[in-house]
Amino acid sequence: GEAYVSPKAYAEIEASARAYGKRQLEKLVAKARRAGARAPGFLLEGLAHECIAQAARRKRADLVVMGTHGRTGFARFFLGSVASRVLATAPCPVMTVRAS
Repeated sequence: GEAYVSPKAYAEIEASARAYGKRQLEKLVAKARRAGARAPGFLLEGLAHECIAQAARRKRADLVVMGTHGRTGFARFFLGSVASRVLATAPCPVMTVRAS
C-alpha cells in the first residue's frame, strides 16, 4: 500500500528538518568565525544548485566554495552533480575543496 502523511505530520517533519539544518549551520558558521573567516550563514530551501547560484547572485559573491570531505557513494555522486550544476550557473568562480 501507499504511505499517507497527514499535512500536520508533514509540517512537523519539515519544521524539525529546518530546525536541525539551522543548528548544523550555526555550528559551521561558528567554526568558520573561530578560524577567522567572515562567514554569514543562509538556510535555503529548494533545489540545491539553483539556491546556491541565486544566493551568489543576490549577495554578489566573489567565489562559491563547496566542500567534498567525507562523501562516498551516492553522496559523492550527488555533490558532484550539484557542484557541476553550480559551476554551470553561478555568476562567479566555483571552487571545490576536499578537507584533509
